Amino acid sequence: MIHKHNRYEYSAIQNRPFFQWPGKKNLAVYLALNVEHFSFGDGEGAELAPKRFQPDILNYSWRDYGNRVGVFRLLQLFEEFNLPCALLLNGSIYDYCPEVIVPFRARGDEIVAHGMTNAERQGILTSKEEALLIQKVTDLIRKKEKKPPLGWLSPWISESVNTPDLLKKTGYHYFLDWAFDDQPIWFKTDHGNLVSVPYPQELNDIPTIVPNRASAAEFADMIVDQFDEMLLQSKDMPLVFAVSLHPYISGQPFRLRQLRRALRHIAEKKDVVWLTHPGKIADHFCKV
Repeated sequence: MIHKHNRYEYSAIQNRPFFQWPGKKNLAVYLALNVEHFSFGDGEGAELAPKRFQPDILNYSWRDYGNRVGVFRLLQLFEEFNLPCALLLNGSIYDYCPEVIVPFRARGDEIVAHGMTNAERQGILTSKEEALLIQKVTDLIRKKEKKPPLGWLSPWISESVNTPDLLKKTGYHYFLDWAFDDQPIWFKTDHGNLVSVPYPQELNDIPTIVPNRASAAEFADMIVDQFDEMLLQSKDMPLVFAVSLHPYISGQPFRLRQLRRALRHIAEKKDVVWLTHPGKIADHFCKV
């Protein structure tokens, strides 16, 4: 027996109604910057080298480089090319290094809820525990940013069967967990529809560079090729192009050199694409 999730129906992309993004653009573009915090001595975390013992100094300090150095280098790059980004934020960043958030807030970048820490997976929580986590993160961002977050990305893309229902019940407008399309899709929940906005799992520096060992140049080439091909495909249908970056990976100087090349390529085409945030993509999709 094949089990079904019953969250959405199959829909071939070429058979859907045509619409356009604002400014009569066909390709929406957003950059996702994952700003994450990890527990010392336990919990989850991407690994530069396999951990053998705790405390895992090598991997913990490598990840912490992102919040101390890498995030500011990436910010400089976004500023250099006048590119907006979405800050996918672990709630514990507000306690650990809140100054990281300040320049992005000043730029008007969207704050997207990304759990409390990437040291834990929410998919293993009970329904009550998960509901409390989502509410805690939501309340924290609402307090700090003076408005609630519109979107959610689960740490490690770890969902329970209840996650979409809990997100919609808490007031979320969209989420980024499901990498199954190049257009926004309506996602069914017990409390009404939730928008699933495309989020990249291959144009994402964690899976591409950490386990698959792509070089900085290869990752930059992937971004350029994906962008150019999607720009071509978008002549016939509206699409969403996104790149997911983590400061402790893409913020390393040798990777910045290559990423600069890729972002320059995107910036040079800014007149023919819609540079935006995922929340604005979801909002426009709801209106068409």
